[in-house]
Amino acid sequence: MPKRTVKIKRIENAATRQITLLKRRAGLFKKAHDLSVLCEAEVAIIIFSEKGKLFEFARPRRSCF
Repeated sequence: MPKRTVKIKRIENAATRQITLLKRRAGLFKKAHDLSVLCEAEVAIIIFSEKGKLFEFARPRRSCF
């Protein structure tokens, strides 16, 4: 069974958009963690929400880059 293609477009509803950000952020951070463990790679992700809130992920943990 072929994988479905998801159309990427802006989510108009602000509440739905926020929920989607939280869910996708968690998935992205998990994949980044897996990549860092499997490949012994240093991985960092920085995300700013629509309201300017900062979300960060780094493996291995560093005080600064």
